[in-house]
Amino acid sequence: MTEQNKENNEDLGRPVPEKSVADELDVAGKSLSEALRISFIVLKIIMIVLVAAFLASGFKTIDSDEQALVLRFGKIRGVGEERLLDPGLHWIFPYPIDEIVKIPVAKKVNLAVNSFWYFQTKEEKLAGGKGRIRPEDPLKPTVDGYCLTRSEKQNEAIAGSDGSDYNIVHSRWQLTYQIAKPELFFKNVYVEDVKPGEIYFDVIRNTIEPLLQKLFEDAVVTAMVNYTVDDVMFDQIAALTGHVKRLLQKNLETIESGIEVVEVQLTDKTWSRQVDEAFQAAHKASQESQKAISEARTYAENTLNEVAGPVAEQLFAALHDETVSEQEEELLWFQLAGAAQGKIAEARAYRTKVVEIAKANADYLLRLLPEYRKRPKLVLQEIYRDAMEYVLNNTDEKIIIQPGEGAEDREIRILLSRDQTLKPKSDKEQ
Repeated sequence: MTEQNKENNEDLGRPVPEKSVADELDVAGKSLSEALRISFIVLKIIMIVLVAAFLASGFKTIDSDEQALVLRFGKIRGVGEERLLDPGLHWIFPYPIDEIVKIPVAKKVNLAVNSFWYFQTKEEKLAGGKGRIRPEDPLKPTVDGYCLTRSEKQNEAIAGSDGSDYNIVHSRWQLTYQIAKPELFFKNVYVEDVKPGEIYFDVIRNTIEPLLQKLFEDAVVTAMVNYTVDDVMFDQIAALTGHVKRLLQKNLETIESGIEVVEVQLTDKTWSRQVDEAFQAAHKASQESQKAISEARTYAENTLNEVAGPVAEQLFAALHDETVSEQEEELLWFQLAGAAQGKIAEARAYRTKVVEIAKANADYLLRLLPEYRKRPKLVLQEIYRDAMEYVLNNTDEKIIIQPGEGAEDREIRILLSRDQTLKPKSDKEQ
């Protein structure tokens, strides 16, 4: 052990050659330099990859039903139409410089509004129908939804100043809307922050639909009081839905929401269930009344058309209007049709016949006047003879009795139709 230690001590005491130390240092430097060079190359590659990935992350795809806004440090980028990006592939500076907000402008969303419908249990909803209720059960405003309509009496008054009652109507609605102006929507409508895993469109719906429902309810209440219960149930449904749509759109434009009302539908409606039986009876009576009125009007129109034609009412009004001239009345008389026109034609023909006969008689008497002045008895005898000839020529059987002395004491008896062989004349021959 001692001898070995001595040998080692001797070796340590020997001087080291200078060339071998320098060679070792040169090899170590080269190894370190090569390691650093390789490290820098790898680092450059990594940096290039990271920069490329960073720039590539700026490519964004906008779907066909979307438009997008680019926010640069929180403010909308661009001017005019350039502020909106259309569907397609676009490049923007990656976050946090730029941020893209996609807004679905082509999607039409349906929102059901049941605020004005009465309360129903789950069983009643599944079974459908109105559900059973006793007439004595009152309406519960805190539970049942409803809306008020104008009464018939109020509809005839000015602004309902007569103080008559309103009618209750339950209704269900459906609103169809879409985002028409993305920039106004983004600026003026609050939307909750999108959390990881959430879809922006779903967040939009969940955020804005409570606002839309409140505005829609306000529009329905405002519009409904301008219509009667019959208008809502039967006659003016299209007018009512159009009225609600206009009011809702006006409210949305007032707050510059950028939302457009596509359609408003009245999906279900009914009167108060507490007065169902009375309303059914009243509606039936109203229908029968309207039917009777319609039938009466149809009968009157048909009668007028058969008697005088379409111009009858106009002629009747003209005859009672002092401002209508005789020429206008005469023109209306000539336009008459039907039975009245036939009666007028017969009257005109009879008038013409009477005038012609009168003219013929006048001419005949004027021709006889000179002769009558010369020989009146002869003329009278001639007239008498012509008259007797006319009478006798138109009789089938003639009985001639010569006058004689004491003729006033004679009694003449004649059996009518005593000759059965004589044929009676037809009406035309007579």
